Amino acid sequence: MKVLLLKDPKDKDSGPDPYVKELGLRGFEATLIPVLSFEFVSLESLFEKLSHPERYGGLVFTSPRALEAIKICLKENSKNEGWSNSLKQRWNTKPVYVVGKATASLVEEIGLTPQGEKSGNAEKLAEYICSREKPNSSALLFPCGALKREVLPTALREKGVALESLTVYQTTPHADLQEALSSYFSQQGIPASVVFFSPSGVKFCLQHIQKLSGDVINQIKFAAIGPTTADALEAAGVPVSCTAETPTPQDLAAGIRKTLSLPNCCSAE
Repeated sequence: MKVLLLKDPKDKDSGPDPYVKELGLRGFEATLIPVLSFEFVSLESLFEKLSHPERYGGLVFTSPRALEAIKICLKENSKNEGWSNSLKQRWNTKPVYVVGKATASLVEEIGLTPQGEKSGNAEKLAEYICSREKPNSSALLFPCGALKREVLPTALREKGVALESLTVYQTTPHADLQEALSSYFSQQGIPASVVFFSPSGVKFCLQHIQKLSGDVINQIKFAAIGPTTADALEAAGVPVSCTAETPTPQDLAAGIRKTLSLPNCCSAE
């Protein structure tokens, strides 16, 4: 059975995508089509803020792209030295809140210690942060994308937890997206399931998929990596057959297997 994943590869240099690999272990033929392109902005401002840990109560990351922005900053030798020599240690005396495991692993790569990664979405992360932060303490620094949802800032504001947002990347559709989708549907046919990994993916892909699927779109089981993406699909009038329990390859593959009613013969739980 064919599964179409509308996401970006984990990393160009880190081997097979973990979602493609996990679905393959469970007997699916998974294809990944990159959906988004990212333009990084305000990097000087980001590093200026990172250079003053004393101004903040901690850091918040809800996207791997925000960590990519920091990594780009640290490619400059002088900035990397400043980070390694003192800034990293000073930030490590403060909490670094993250939304999921993918973001947590990138936080660890820059030498910081993440917490909250089991939350899985912005709503639960907000609850986690509010249970640990005192009202009216120093603001948490939140590097984020231009399309960020207001769930986390609103929830923290209501509890009196200060948050300073800084937009460090902008999201646009991948240049080859339309061509890649057309090619997939003409060569592979209609997939058993299509998986969306972000509300932006829904925004940029759904109309193309509806057009390419035509009358047989009702045969496709639509899946979402988490509740935020599922909400975006439902808001667009698309029934969601499966939402991963947590945003991991294992939970997504298990959910799709259950939705497509396949026995679990290919992978040990």
